[in-house]
Amino acid sequence: MSFSFEVRSRLDDRPGRTGVIHTPHGDIETPAFIVVGTKATVKAVLPETVHELGAQAVLANAYHLYLQPGSDIVDEAGGLGRFMNWPGPTFTDSGGFQVMSLGAGFKKVIAMEVSDADDNAVAAGKERRAHVDEDGVTFHSHLNGDRHRFTPETSMRIQHELGADIMFAFDELTTLMNTREYQERSVERTHRWAERCLAEHRRLTLERADKPYQALFGVIQGAQYEDLRRRAARGLADLVVDGQRFDGFGLGGALTKSQMGEIIGWMVDELPADKPRHLLGISEPDDLFAAVEMGADTFDCVNPSRVARNAAIYTADGRYNVNTAKHRRSFVPLEDGCDCYTCQHYTRAYLHHLFKAKEMLASTLATIHNERFTVRLVDDIRAAMRQGRFDEFRADFLGRFHSSTRQS
Repeated sequence: MSFSFEVRSRLDDRPGRTGVIHTPHGDIETPAFIVVGTKATVKAVLPETVHELGAQAVLANAYHLYLQPGSDIVDEAGGLGRFMNWPGPTFTDSGGFQVMSLGAGFKKVIAMEVSDADDNAVAAGKERRAHVDEDGVTFHSHLNGDRHRFTPETSMRIQHELGADIMFAFDELTTLMNTREYQERSVERTHRWAERCLAEHRRLTLERADKPYQALFGVIQGAQYEDLRRRAARGLADLVVDGQRFDGFGLGGALTKSQMGEIIGWMVDELPADKPRHLLGISEPDDLFAAVEMGADTFDCVNPSRVARNAAIYTADGRYNVNTAKHRRSFVPLEDGCDCYTCQHYTRAYLHHLFKAKEMLASTLATIHNERFTVRLVDDIRAAMRQGRFDEFRADFLGRFHSSTRQS
């Protein structure tokens, strides 16, 4: 196969490591931040620009591309990378996230605090648009209300047609408000779906033997419960269907932020050391350091681009909003010393003007900076790990990030 993973270095006394994921479309030096291009585009930014800001890979959303334009069209175009003019490695998620977001209406928020248990909880002002049963999920499109059906086999077919180098098994993502009893049932259901995903993945791989091999990662759930997390991880690590195993693992599910590192550690303890681990949905600096230390290899999150479109800017000195009055005459870069295209050519005053004028260029320039900030941070973490100074770098970076006077 043209997919493999090798460990290059390890942290002392901790699971964290650096490595390389080899894919048919290039290598990914890990740890790495995977930029999210939900609908085969990083919003407001050219794929060429995403490459220039240092991204090694992009992740697209199977659910959204299934609805529009259709995974068959992406397949006919030559796969996700060719369709969007991205030459490097690609990831696709399974659609499992939409089980939670459409079902409970919590959108992109999964790192929720534990509250009163309620298996029927729905976000305020929302209605349940997805319903889970043993075979799969029935949902209504957010675009036009049409009824659709996702099963493990459906997800595998869609992701094979999208042609990503790395894809994820179909899982049920619960919230932290679900009861312990429901979490248990969900972990068992996700395991049964994982078996079906492996079987269908093998069948489609043989059927599409003229295509590059696509790696399949199993997704571990279990919320905040140690025994469920460990059980789910062991089950997926040991799972073999017709000789097919998972090529890596997704560390998924709702996480309490204060326990993130501990929960990752539970899963990593049960997983083989020779396969990569992808943590779904994080990008805040504190979370990146915690995840890397405990053994996560890659990460993805829409946050850098989403907050950029609302004028929020990440810097080594914290986060600020560039559309506030104090930046109206601030003729300096978004961040002193930043090497991104935006900071090399434009000022805070100009972006302040663009946001106030509601110009589309505002989103483009702010997104370039925030994505570059996040990609560079993980690159710097990787370099520090290789040089044996991870703890020093973390202390220096987070000390500055949290203690500096925030600009608002």
